Amino acid sequence: MPNRTPHVLYIDDDPGLSRLVEKAMLRRGYIFDHAETAEAGLALIRQGGIDVVALDHYLPTGTGLDVLKGLEGMEDRPTVVYCTGSEETDIAVAALKSGATDFVPKTLSDEFMELLVASIDHAIDRVRLNRAKAQAEREVHEARERAEMLLGEVNHRVANSLAMVAALVGLQANAVEDAEAKRALSETQARIQAIAGVHRHLYNSDDVRTVQVGDYLNSLVGELENTLQAEGRTASIRVDVEGFPMPTEKVASLGVIVTELVTNALKYAYAGREPGEVRVHMVREDGSVRLTVEDDGIGWAGTGKPQGTGLGSRIVKAMAHSLGASVAYGEGPGTRVHVTFAA
Repeated sequence: MPNRTPHVLYIDDDPGLSRLVEKAMLRRGYIFDHAETAEAGLALIRQGGIDVVALDHYLPTGTGLDVLKGLEGMEDRPTVVYCTGSEETDIAVAALKSGATDFVPKTLSDEFMELLVASIDHAIDRVRLNRAKAQAEREVHEARERAEMLLGEVNHRVANSLAMVAALVGLQANAVEDAEAKRALSETQARIQAIAGVHRHLYNSDDVRTVQVGDYLNSLVGELENTLQAEGRTASIRVDVEGFPMPTEKVASLGVIVTELVTNALKYAYAGREPGEVRVHMVREDGSVRLTVEDDGIGWAGTGKPQGTGLGSRIVKAMAHSLGASVAYGEGPGTRVHVTFAA
């Protein structure tokens, strides 16, 4: 209604009073309609476009309360100003309970017309505000839906681009002959895939602000296991991760941490011995998240010189810093790494 002329319907079987109301409404520039019965009034209302109904209680068939009952459940129903005798306060209360927004005591004096017109003006102002608010809320909702759709498309494209980069790194790894260079490129490929996985989950999520971390880590570890077993590292991985939503900005760092810890375990834990198991466990409790990656291998307590280049350990520390997480190593046998951060 903000940009259209207000439309007032007066339901009353008094022709003289109806003409007075009509003149007052037309002087204000409002569109005016009149109905003498409840049935005729409801028929006009159902056609749409009525903003305010001034409604008399006593009608030729039924009462104004019947009209209010007929408005129940109607979408975008008009505002109702109820008119009843000055001594009939119980009727006025019943009308307000039935959905009327105001009432005017009906008398034979000029004061009634003044009060009625003032109440209609006030009702129109309220309708304008309510409909402007509803329009603004619709626009905000539509803008949010468009933004979420665009963000979903961005995540889809980012995931595809990262997958392409990971594939190129994999091709480069296959092309080099140096074993260390090949391994370094393969690990880089796994890190890229961990981040790409976040964007794939965001693309399929109803809420781009969070990722269901249980689904994400199960998918990530499954991809890691397939890749590393294809390279001849046959230790098995068991995942026990509680499912809950986690803020998007935390999930990428968590994914890289899990990738590094699992990769290190598969590389070093069972070197020179029978392949064993790598376990990934994560639970949320008391406002914090606790991730544990452990194995039954040769063991490392987090002190002294790490095996390999130490890059994986440095990456874990950097990602833990971005999460505000603590990293602790538990007692053996094997290696146990605990990463704890705020939920």
